[in-house]
Amino acid sequence: MSELGRKSVEEFRQSQKFPLVVVLDNVRSMHNVGSVFRTADAFLISGILLCGYTPRPPHRDIQKTALGATETVDWDFFESTLDAVDQLKSQGYRIFAVEQVEKSIPLQEFSSLNSEKMAVIFG
Repeated sequence: MSELGRKSVEEFRQSQKFPLVVVLDNVRSMHNVGSVFRTADAFLISGILLCGYTPRPPHRDIQKTALGATETVDWDFFESTLDAVDQLKSQGYRIFAVEQVEKSIPLQEFSSLNSEKMAVIFG
């Protein structure tokens, strides 16, 4: 990866991360999972929690869109999203669910992007 000016896998793992965890709750598409890995790599986020029937690496269709990010981004698997959320809460994370509902806060009005630990649930 040095020809692209990218960090090695080990250098990436040692880099300071943005205090954000992405939780994927029963996401079906392997391509979407791979895309989240690639985005997490680009933004140096802390990790990804794959929950329920969300597909997990290694898989050819995930690798196709992740472009190696499954090697650099920390991830874990939980059968239950609620178990993942409970663990995150016990570690001091604030939990946010991304959804379009009546009481949703528009992203442009969201002001919690400071140094506190956050987890964002998609799915």
